[in-house]
Amino acid sequence: MPDAAGTARLGAALAPGVAPGRVLHLSGELGTGKTTLVRGLLRALGVAGPVKSPTYAWVEPYSVSSLDLYHFDFYRFDDRNAWLRSGLADYFRADAACIVEWPERAGDLLPPADLRVELSYEGEARHAALTAHSAPGEAWLSSSRRSLASI
Repeated sequence: MPDAAGTARLGAALAPGVAPGRVLHLSGELGTGKTTLVRGLLRALGVAGPVKSPTYAWVEPYSVSSLDLYHFDFYRFDDRNAWLRSGLADYFRADAACIVEWPERAGDLLPPADLRVELSYEGEARHAALTAHSAPGEAWLSSSRRSLASI
């Protein structure tokens, strides 16, 4: 992935694997493209409105057909007790899909990922490492391989 457009294409390639109960974790330093990836994924799912990072709100909800999709950003998350008081765990349901930026900030309180994308820079280019952590994650990654090969 050479640039932001490539990162958005990666998100679009992952879009067909979004399904109820699936959790996607996005990690990487500031500016590596986590929100750009989410924007590409949501555009591929037909979301036409603004897609912004929920840094201050912690979560942005989207309706995609009959699926509730929640985009989290825990960059400013600095208190484990805040998670316990926030009710955020209630979003991680069998009938909803969740995408989490900065999952490491919530630690072991966060439900585990089905698929994890680690974004980084290699020189001037962006790099993405994708790792499945469950059988649904393996299926998600497998269903995306053809699209991923063209990025």
